[in-house]
Amino acid sequence: MAYDYTPYPYVPPKGLTQAEPRHPVAIVGAGPIGLAMAIDLAQRGVASVVLDDNNVVSVGSRAICWAKRTLEIFDRLGVGERMLEKGVTWKIGRQFHGDREVYSFDLLPEDGHKYPAFINLQQYYVEEYLIDRVRDFPGLIDLRFRNKVVDHADRGDHTLLTVETPDGRYSLEADWLIACDGAGSPTRNRMGLSFEGQTFQEQFLIADIEMKDSPFGDAAVPERWFWFDPPFHKGKSALLHMQPDNIYRIDLQLDVDADARAEAAEDKVIPRIKAIVGDKPFRLDWVSVYKFRCIKLDRFVHGRVIFVGDSAHVVSPFGARGGNGGIQDVDNLGWKLAAVIQGKADEALIATYHDERSHGSAENILHSSRATNFMTPKTPIEALFRTEALRLAHDQPFARRILNSGRLSMPCSLEGFALQTPGAAQVPPGSPLVDAPLSGAEGETWLLSQVQGDFTLVGFGDVPLPDVPGVRRLGINQRAADYPCFTATHGHAIRRYGSDIAYLFRPDGHVAAVFRRPTAQDVARAAGRAMGKTTETA
Repeated sequence: MAYDYTPYPYVPPKGLTQAEPRHPVAIVGAGPIGLAMAIDLAQRGVASVVLDDNNVVSVGSRAICWAKRTLEIFDRLGVGERMLEKGVTWKIGRQFHGDREVYSFDLLPEDGHKYPAFINLQQYYVEEYLIDRVRDFPGLIDLRFRNKVVDHADRGDHTLLTVETPDGRYSLEADWLIACDGAGSPTRNRMGLSFEGQTFQEQFLIADIEMKDSPFGDAAVPERWFWFDPPFHKGKSALLHMQPDNIYRIDLQLDVDADARAEAAEDKVIPRIKAIVGDKPFRLDWVSVYKFRCIKLDRFVHGRVIFVGDSAHVVSPFGARGGNGGIQDVDNLGWKLAAVIQGKADEALIATYHDERSHGSAENILHSSRATNFMTPKTPIEALFRTEALRLAHDQPFARRILNSGRLSMPCSLEGFALQTPGAAQVPPGSPLVDAPLSGAEGETWLLSQVQGDFTLVGFGDVPLPDVPGVRRLGINQRAADYPCFTATHGHAIRRYGSDIAYLFRPDGHVAAVFRRPTAQDVARAAGRAMGKTTETA
């Protein structure tokens, strides 16, 4: 294998020999979602124990496409720059019908952003970097490998977990249990929660190959290529991505009734790969055959048990909305749970995690289902629509935008939800942060680096900012003030947000409120509302 799957050490937990004190948070699952959740809480001073039944990172590339907004969240968690350095950056996608290109798109046509539209980076690297980052919080994150949660019981104000290790079982109590244990979530199954939705019968083959020569032909930079009815795989679809270490992801649609075990055998896979790359030498790195579902829980919060990532919602891989959606779950939940645990907000704030992220996952499922139905029509009408769209796309520009090989992951707007104060602006309340370059006394920086993590009031242009407890202040293109001020490099920030206006950002970077003439009372009221407080208690 191109990657060295070195096992992490198992350390016998103290619960085997003595009673453990109750933990504020127990996180089940040490994949990207569980690790990110632990780091997010630790950055806010909240301790957690992370329990995983394995002791190696995920085998195979698995999730590889990490979107701009997700990278910005990873930046706040301390691994974004490392991911960017290792990952393969791309923003151009091309779609082919047969052997002819019919449409291309640029996901980030403007400059002035710290992170690109997407990078490709294997999940095992992401997990490795997050585990390394966990080590920066020795007093706040207790990461336990080969500690399998085999049972849990609701105790009202806490949860009792039974954990199995190579040395036996022990019990552990936690005020909050966060289930980051994946699409097959044992936590969800033990609770008997309904997890139903659309199941697609189509099967797809994933093959990661290592090869020195690029299969992208004359393309100067890595791109995303998708084929409808390619000459090397007639009547089906195919997808090609580049990853680090000269690894290429090839995704091929199979027949509905294909034998998955047979299709994953090398004698079937290698001829399919040679049909794409020709005589260029390659090494088969990882193979998997999969089906997929588009499903979500009715509720993400069940008392003191919270579901995050694939344990709460599952989508098809087309559009890269699975891992990205899970990291955005973490971003939404972390600051809210920390505020509740630290007594800064009422427990009712946790319910807004469900409200906002159930909305986000429903949006992801909608886009994912539409893409899959276009790629694999289920009815004669859907088949006719796809056939005509592909035919017209050869010479009719309007039809090219109809082609759907996966609407790629974008953060959802939370406009209209309870925590946001209604208002009008270029970036309206509920919208996620739009990054921009800044320059200040200490040199060049980025808006995302200055805003994420805390409630932050940012004034763009000539708009004085009142001092409000619990709210940081930041001025852009302002005269001297008693708070940090920066200049909008090349004017990007002013063009994106407007001038003479103030924005209140939530800790997760979403806009909570906008003001033309902010007063301390108005800002405090909006910040209180974003913490789930009513007007009377804000």
